Amino acid sequence: MTAKRSLQKTLSLGLTAGVTVLWLLGVLASGLVAQHEMEEVFDSALQETAQRILPLAVTDILSRESDRLQKRAPAMEDHDEYLTYLIRDASGRILLQSHDVDLSVFGDRPRSGFYNTATHRLYGASAVSQTIFIDIAEPLAHRQEAVFEAGMALLLPLLLLIPVSLLGVWWSVRFSLRRVVDFSGSLEVRGAADLSPVAVDQLPQELEPMAVSINRLLERLRRVLDAERSFTANSAHELRTPLATALAKVQRLKADLSESPSLRKVAEIEASLQGLSRLSQKLLELAKAEGGGVLSETPCNLVPVLETVVSDCERMEPGRIVLQVPGTQVHSLLDPDAFAILVRNLIDNALKHGDQESPVKVLLTAEGNLSVTNRGDTLKPEVMTDLRKRFVRSQSQAQGSGIGLAIVDAIVDGAGLSLTLRSPAEGQPDGFQAEFTVMVRR
Repeated sequence: MTAKRSLQKTLSLGLTAGVTVLWLLGVLASGLVAQHEMEEVFDSALQETAQRILPLAVTDILSRESDRLQKRAPAMEDHDEYLTYLIRDASGRILLQSHDVDLSVFGDRPRSGFYNTATHRLYGASAVSQTIFIDIAEPLAHRQEAVFEAGMALLLPLLLLIPVSLLGVWWSVRFSLRRVVDFSGSLEVRGAADLSPVAVDQLPQELEPMAVSINRLLERLRRVLDAERSFTANSAHELRTPLATALAKVQRLKADLSESPSLRKVAEIEASLQGLSRLSQKLLELAKAEGGGVLSETPCNLVPVLETVVSDCERMEPGRIVLQVPGTQVHSLLDPDAFAILVRNLIDNALKHGDQESPVKVLLTAEGNLSVTNRGDTLKPEVMTDLRKRFVRSQSQAQGSGIGLAIVDAIVDGAGLSLTLRSPAEGQPDGFQAEFTVMVRR
């Protein structure tokens, strides 16, 4: 699975990398321009130096006696010479040289103009009708060092620029996206039951259409849920009333008939109507569970709801249920009606499919863990896998619709919870246990 990327992090790193790359390109371009300009400055200095030294050297040479030997120019003090020169005649005889000259740098004969060797840049000029020549040399390493130092002077600020740019870009991006972050946080903490419109006025212009579309979707979903709830209520009334009327007429007919084949047929019709009534009730509960209205806007104490449901079931099966509840309130965002449907289905399943001689244990802890446990046969793993499906029943011969656990699973899933089914039950050698937590987090 691809890891999610933060928009702020992506923009910050991308913009900083872009600034860094542009700076490097700027340094490279500036370095190339600086190198070209420095080459021109160095060549001009080399040429200017030759033209300054040559007239003085000519005067000195012409004032000598004709038989004197070459003369080395005296140094005022010891120092490194970047520029060394050699003054010769046309035959190559040395007439004057700088005090730290390396003769291997110069050729056998003087030359005019600029030229390079492997290690030096040289310039040659002549005077006195091309009878006296000067060659002045400068190490290429000196020029390379100067270019390198100029490049480093441009590059070193980048070491400070990168963290400064990162902080500046990060702050700018964070400031610019603060409304987006707030919008994202408000959506993240919004519960599944909260269908109120999201705030639009504080969003950037680019994201406003998205928020408007979300509000339209929420409004459409709200209308659908309202229509579903209305349909559920109307269906409950329209289905229950005719079934109850038909069942009452059949029961009156049964009371009027004596023992005969007709009485048995009426009894079969009564059982069918009762089964159809129970099935319609389960289907309505399933529709409610899948309708999305399983969470409430405000927390509700579920202990009284659980006690009421258990009390109703106790009237149908006296002495079959053992209830344990904490001495404190257990608040949850789970809708009380949805919770009642959920608990009633779990208890009905335990009563119908568990050991008829053993009680059903209903336990709610202060931490919000609810479990319904019964004794009975241990279910096979493949049966446990299919129990959450609609119209799938266990190995029990008890009557049932087969959608009780499907209703429970739909409510738990709609609330964002997790239902755990065990067989055998925890701490027992057999039986069945359903467990989940009622603590819903937005």
